[in-house]
Amino acid sequence: MAKEVEGTHQIGDVSLYTKSWLPEGPPKATLIFIHGFNDHINRYYILFPYLASRGIAVHGFDQRGWGRSVKSPSQRGATGPTSLVVSDIASFIRTHLPSSVPLFVAGHSMGGGEILTLASDPRYQDLMGSVRGWILESPFIAFPKGYEPSFVTVFFGRLAGKLLPKKRLASGLPPENLTRDPAVIASLKGDEWIHNMGTLEGLAGLLDRTANLNEGKVKLNEGVQSLWLGHGTQDKGTSYEASRKWFDRQTGVKDKEFKTYEGWFHQLHADRPEDREVFAKDVADFILARCEEGVTPNSKL
Repeated sequence: MAKEVEGTHQIGDVSLYTKSWLPEGPPKATLIFIHGFNDHINRYYILFPYLASRGIAVHGFDQRGWGRSVKSPSQRGATGPTSLVVSDIASFIRTHLPSSVPLFVAGHSMGGGEILTLASDPRYQDLMGSVRGWILESPFIAFPKGYEPSFVTVFFGRLAGKLLPKKRLASGLPPENLTRDPAVIASLKGDEWIHNMGTLEGLAGLLDRTANLNEGKVKLNEGVQSLWLGHGTQDKGTSYEASRKWFDRQTGVKDKEFKTYEGWFHQLHADRPEDREVFAKDVADFILARCEEGVTPNSKL
């Protein structure tokens, strides 16, 4: 059974809630996990305990504006600009370095787009050699077909983000679009730590990060060692097709794997109960294969 440890990560005068899932024995690998939009680190069901049972220590935190890192209503959705979002993630990664075991970084949805933004930012080039692999669950690279906001909405949203950065508005996907499990849908609606609020600054930053990735305006730093990307074909939160296209463009990364989950929804970790261990096993297998001494996995396209 995984040992669960809560804590805090201090950045200036801001205290971010953290949680770790630790294996019973010495870890074989470390995973830093970044949650998605309108989410928090305690909503990942069997994924983290399963990884810990395979010898992988998992560490995550509730980002600014989300989950238990929110100390007052005024902080809900107040993520700050992209530069702050990415620097928070880099700060958390650095607390686990140097690492005596291979270290991996994963992100779901918005968190996937955020870690790709970090991995493409020259200011964090020094981290590339310390991160053995980058793992993406349904990353936010584009909106799915039929769910794209209009050009007018995006244009004025970005403009408002500059003029009224702290203004908040209701946002977030309908729970029915995230998973096929009625119990998870009900829990999303009743979760006291999910507030469905975002600031215009945060939403504008999210749109910009997504556009930069989708349009190829940013490129992964040299030294990215491996990539794993899993996406469901019926995702109603982020685009499966855009993930596939982005992945195929990453010709500079030789060790990479794309996994299609036919018919699955957005939260691969919380889709149908009978499928959750399939996803968790895929992630664990990818990590542990890269921890075996002398083994260099082949690219799987």
